[in-house]
Amino acid sequence: MNDNPQTISLKRIKALAPFIEEQSIGEDFIIGEVNGKDVERSEAILEMLRYPVRFDGFIIFYLKKGHFTVDVNLNSYEVREKSLLIQVPGNIVKVSDYRADRIGELGLIFVLISKEFMSGIRFDFLKVFQDSMRLLDNPCITLDEFQMSLANDYFNLAKKVVSAPFTNKKEIISSLLTSLTYLSTDVWAQQVDEARKNTKNERTARLNQVFERFIALVNEYHCSERGMAFYADKLCLTPKYLSKLIKQASGKSAPEWIDSFVILEAKNLLKYTTLAIKEIVFQLHFPNQSVFYKFFKAHTGMTPSEYRNG
Repeated sequence: MNDNPQTISLKRIKALAPFIEEQSIGEDFIIGEVNGKDVERSEAILEMLRYPVRFDGFIIFYLKKGHFTVDVNLNSYEVREKSLLIQVPGNIVKVSDYRADRIGELGLIFVLISKEFMSGIRFDFLKVFQDSMRLLDNPCITLDEFQMSLANDYFNLAKKVVSAPFTNKKEIISSLLTSLTYLSTDVWAQQVDEARKNTKNERTARLNQVFERFIALVNEYHCSERGMAFYADKLCLTPKYLSKLIKQASGKSAPEWIDSFVILEAKNLLKYTTLAIKEIVFQLHFPNQSVFYKFFKAHTGMTPSEYRNG
């Protein structure tokens, strides 16, 4: 699998943290754990996600104990004990609000799965969870005791399979993931139904729908399109009315959201690629380096070079 310069692939993660080789199946599946038993490895894993990164695959976090905050596409979510968080390809993820001196209090299992591996499972995983997450304020599944016990069983079995000398590991893990996906979908559907019941009114639902569609478009096109007219046209609205709706829905203006995504992209490229700054300027469709430098410093207080070397 070729590394896209805007993403971190499993191949890249294995290069950054070679010790996880023993917990992986080729460049398609990685399962690991953050806990107090191995602070050095836990710190290395969390360090990789300290800066915003777009991962070219699926991420599953299962938090057995403790809590931390994860930023997904500029929204912050509290991941608390007994919760399951699933992220789809293309999301920009950053783990924040964790203290190195309290890593011993965390009990976190993470699973990273390539898109290619997941595409082999006959299940529209991406659509199901994207559609479901749009209806929830927090894309975390909070598990009850029975569900938590099942999650433990799944992850423990997956770890055993990965570490065993089986010749058909990929096929075994694929079957496990299919089963886990159906189970997770059932749990998620229950929470989606509950979210629908708690929707305040039709106007709020419409406002949230426009906001979610706008954010999805910005996530897809922010590297090349930064004008309101483009997004308004896509949503069949006037730029003025779209601006009003986004402000009402989020308290933040539409241009601020667009700029924030561009800054996240720039940070990702500066930290996780070796692209020259002039190449990043070209990739992000800035007219020249001077405009990019002023834009980046105005939003971060640092020059691109200072951020890259920091």
